[in-house]
Amino acid sequence: MSAAGQGQIDFSADRLSGYLVGRVPGGGGALAIERISGGQSNPTYFVTVGATRLVLRKKPSGPILPSAHAVDREYRVLSALAGTDVPVPRPVLYEPDPAVIGTPFYLMERLEGRVFHDCALPEAAREERGPLYRAMAETMACLHAVDPATVGLADFGKAGNYFERQIARWSRQWRESSFGSVPELDALCDWLAENRPPDDGVTAIAHGDFRVGNLMFHPSEPRVIGILDWELSTLGHPLADLAFFTIAWHSRPDEYSGLLGRDLAALGIPTAADFVAAYQAKARPAGTLQPFHVAFALFRFAVIFVGIADRARAGSAAGADAAEIGHLAVNFARRALAVAEGRVGI
Repeated sequence: MSAAGQGQIDFSADRLSGYLVGRVPGGGGALAIERISGGQSNPTYFVTVGATRLVLRKKPSGPILPSAHAVDREYRVLSALAGTDVPVPRPVLYEPDPAVIGTPFYLMERLEGRVFHDCALPEAAREERGPLYRAMAETMACLHAVDPATVGLADFGKAGNYFERQIARWSRQWRESSFGSVPELDALCDWLAENRPPDDGVTAIAHGDFRVGNLMFHPSEPRVIGILDWELSTLGHPLADLAFFTIAWHSRPDEYSGLLGRDLAALGIPTAADFVAAYQAKARPAGTLQPFHVAFALFRFAVIFVGIADRARAGSAAGADAAEIGHLAVNFARRALAVAEGRVGI
């Protein structure tokens, strides 16, 4: 039995090994565990038992909010989508009892493919980048085409008035923050509330964090084989996912490896408008992406960074880290307001 990066593994490999006997193929065989590095808030591990290769996701250890890090919801949405055309890893089992490894967890199949963390896709050939982006757009459309009720997810979230509820939530989080003055965020709270489109009743399974780094591609073909990290999934408006993806074109290379300022034609990467068109060509009718949707996505992203900066200042993180994260919050707030005011296109 081995556990690579044992210092990063906060549970008993022996207990997990015993638990897997009779539950997964190869259970009882040699066990290897490797922590996957990255930004996941739900700790994630490669688990190999015998010849079976799996991925384990668990709640973080220690005190957390009751509704946070809901790995049961991740497992539920993966199970619901496993029988559809939406590419997801096959769920294997969910264990709610924290007695096994200290927290609830689930296992899913380990996919073999490519994950890109830079929106410019430097690991791919230029001629492949356009098809890769088209595959991302069509995969998002495929997800949003699934009727939540037909796959048992009618109660996976609240239906309708999605943007009204989201604006209230993120505006409240901003106003309760100790971050300091950001006039652009104050202005956005008011602008979004005043310019929210009428609710059209469109509801879909929303991923909540649909971006390049949360997709796995075939090892050699320009197609998505798995949508990853469903922690923020819920019922929502499909244009929220679409707008969130367009943040790639509003982010600089030093801000989550965005595309702003890069020569898209030289890279072989489509414009945001071309990506949206590829999505709309495959999507069920969900309305037109408007400046409101992109401004909201950037506003939400800015407030997320505000929250991270607040926690960094309150915890053990260095002050410089909090300042750097805070700078990102201000940058995205300014870009959101520029979109809202029509100074920057969507």
